[in-house]
Amino acid sequence: MQAGEQGNHGLVLTNRSHAEISGVTDVDCFNEQVVVLATTLGTMTISGSGLNISHLNQEEGRLVVDGEFDAVEYSGKTRAAKGGFFGRILR
Repeated sequence: MQAGEQGNHGLVLTNRSHAEISGVTDVDCFNEQVVVLATTLGTMTISGSGLNISHLNQEEGRLVVDGEFDAVEYSGKTRAAKGGFFGRILR
C-alpha cells in the first residue's frame, strides 16, 4: 500500500495471542510490551507482554503480531505514513 492510499482496515484477534492486521501504513515503534501502528483509520496501540512482529508486508499493508495481548486501543485520525520506523530502515 502506498503512502496516502486509503484502504480497508481490519483486525482479527485469536485467543488474545495472535493478531492479523490489514490497512497498516506504518509501524511507529515496537518492543515486547507495545506495538504502535499507523493504520488507514488512525493510530493503533497494542499492549501486552512478549509481543513479536512475526510478519510484515508493507506493500499489502498487512502485519501479524504474536504474544500476550492486554489491550488494543485506537487514537488519532487517519493519516498518511511519512516514512516512520520501517521507512527509515528500508531506505
